[in-house]
Amino acid sequence: MAKPDRENKQVWSPTREEYTQLWKDSRLSIPPLMRIPAAAFTAFSVGMTLGLAHGSKMTGLRFRAENAHRLPTTTTGWYLYHKSKNYHLAFGGLKEGLRVGARLGVLSTAMFCAENLFDVYRGTKDLFSTVMASLAVAGGFSVWNRFSAAETARTARKGLKFGLAYGVVQDLLSIAKGRPIGYVEFIRRHIGKATQLEEKTT
Repeated sequence: MAKPDRENKQVWSPTREEYTQLWKDSRLSIPPLMRIPAAAFTAFSVGMTLGLAHGSKMTGLRFRAENAHRLPTTTTGWYLYHKSKNYHLAFGGLKEGLRVGARLGVLSTAMFCAENLFDVYRGTKDLFSTVMASLAVAGGFSVWNRFSAAETARTARKGLKFGLAYGVVQDLLSIAKGRPIGYVEFIRRHIGKATQLEEKTT
């Protein structure tokens, strides 16, 4: 019986220089395979914290309103009242925290994945990819929630502001670390050509 041919699979093992260059060329000096999960985890943690605080507060107010007409009159009754209230606070806060955390985690993952796709497609990493990714995620979020035209426009404006702010911060960090930015290099080339033309004419 003939043995099946085994294909020799070459596994990419980067050298130290290639590994260092990969980190240097990546946004925030963090490769996408590490940056995207880290962003998702951070967004989930922030959403979990905010949702936990807001959810427990709203649950406490609702519990107080629902039981305002039947407040306990004995020590044992008050003990059971606060015990039940604490249980509802914990459950309501955890439920809201998971909901907000999951939503922010999904939106963050979608935004950073879209940003990386635009970077690969355009062949450069700058704020334009970040803005396009933010607008794409804002549009998808609006369609998913079936927002009205006014709500969609408001969501798009928020996405645009976030994309511009975050993109500018990333570009400034990239320039500080010596990584070339597409539109910055374009402006420099044109300024250099204009300077050379002025020197030739004088």
